[in-house]
Amino acid sequence: MVDNPSKDVIGEAPEVDPSKFNATDVAEIADRLERDDYASAFESLRDWHILRSLAFKGSDLVEPYRHLLDLEAFDEC
Repeated sequence: MVDNPSKDVIGEAPEVDPSKFNATDVAEIADRLERDDYASAFESLRDWHILRSLAFKGSDLVEPYRHLLDLEAFDEC
């Protein structure tokens, strides 16, 4: 368990507060993901987790970029 959940931990998904993101922020993340403009796979994974978390939390800002998330419906029953 992490002592300070607000602090980013290497290798773990960052905490995402949708209210701290605007359309420009999300567009920049999506642009980096589309261009695969990263020094390491961990950087791209961090952006992917941010975009995914925003989508799961219902942010409409992600809608134009859902194709980057490869979300599929799974039957978990």
